[in-house]
Amino acid sequence: MDLSSVALAPKVLLHDHLDGGLRPATVLELAHEVGYSELPADDADGLARWFRESADSGSLVRYLETFTHTVAVMQTAPALARVARECALDLANDGVVYAEIRFAPEQHLTTGLSLDEVVEAVLRGFDEGAAEAADAGRRIEVRCLVTAMRHAARSREIAELAVRFRDRGVVGFDIAGAEAGYPPSRHLDAFEYMRANNAPFTIHAGEAFGLPSIHEAISFCGTDRLGHGVRVIDDITLPAGTDLAAHQFGGAELGVIANYVRDKRIPLELCPSSNVQTGAVASIAEHPFNVLARLRFRVTVNTDNRLMSDTSMSKEFITLHNQFGYGWADFERFTVNAMKSAFVHFDERLALIDDVIKPGYAVLIG
Repeated sequence: MDLSSVALAPKVLLHDHLDGGLRPATVLELAHEVGYSELPADDADGLARWFRESADSGSLVRYLETFTHTVAVMQTAPALARVARECALDLANDGVVYAEIRFAPEQHLTTGLSLDEVVEAVLRGFDEGAAEAADAGRRIEVRCLVTAMRHAARSREIAELAVRFRDRGVVGFDIAGAEAGYPPSRHLDAFEYMRANNAPFTIHAGEAFGLPSIHEAISFCGTDRLGHGVRVIDDITLPAGTDLAAHQFGGAELGVIANYVRDKRIPLELCPSSNVQTGAVASIAEHPFNVLARLRFRVTVNTDNRLMSDTSMSKEFITLHNQFGYGWADFERFTVNAMKSAFVHFDERLALIDDVIKPGYAVLIG
């Protein structure tokens, strides 16, 4: 299994930030167009290296600071559409067949765009990129999640935006940003609005803050998925000396929260490389992905921020293969997990699983 073969595998991506996946060259070109002069490097390779090294701090707060530069160049409708178009193309070229890309419209208003105009530009870019990919023989369906910043006070307004665009490409709502000091329940009004309108949502929880964040997200807010959720491992006790790369985890004891997440099949949007960069876990070897997968939690594989983590879905698959020995059947299961957990309608999920994902892996499995 190598990058070229993994690129052939049909993949489903549920957790990827639009402002975390720009091409370095695009950041430079857009900065030149809008007169933004604060970039830390003036060539694509140097800029890519700066983003990667800055994101490797082990701090979520420091990691989030890198977005200052990408958001700064995404303040016009043409820039937003371009970034969205290139996102769809880059994912399609990596074998992604379905993606939910999230971004915070409230962060793109400095040149006078309205929230609706921001979303319209991004959706237009996704459509253009998907059409261009289809012309090149690569099918991809891209949907959007609109995100509210948890340190701000516009979550209800952004939830209303999600519902307003629900039939035009926006399939859900999210909150993101630093977890500490900004609990999910602070935005309860937004989540209640989503539930009242039968609209799905996910919550960034259990990345940097642990079990209390997960508990609030599922028990108070009623989230449909957990953005990251990696710290659910804190509610699982393993026998001393357990090998985290094992195939069985006999003797594992699950607490109340872990049992609830598993019993209710609440999807975990795990982002292995990013989780190491932000300090949510110490290393890939210590990442609880394998424990959660072998204990049959609904795990999914995600990129989070492809620019900052210098990653792709194929790279994440290879990382997990090298560390835990996963094969094609495992990746098929993780991909089906993700498609089952997508926020599009059941018939659309089923069609992609039966017509695209399973046939694609059947070829690889042989």
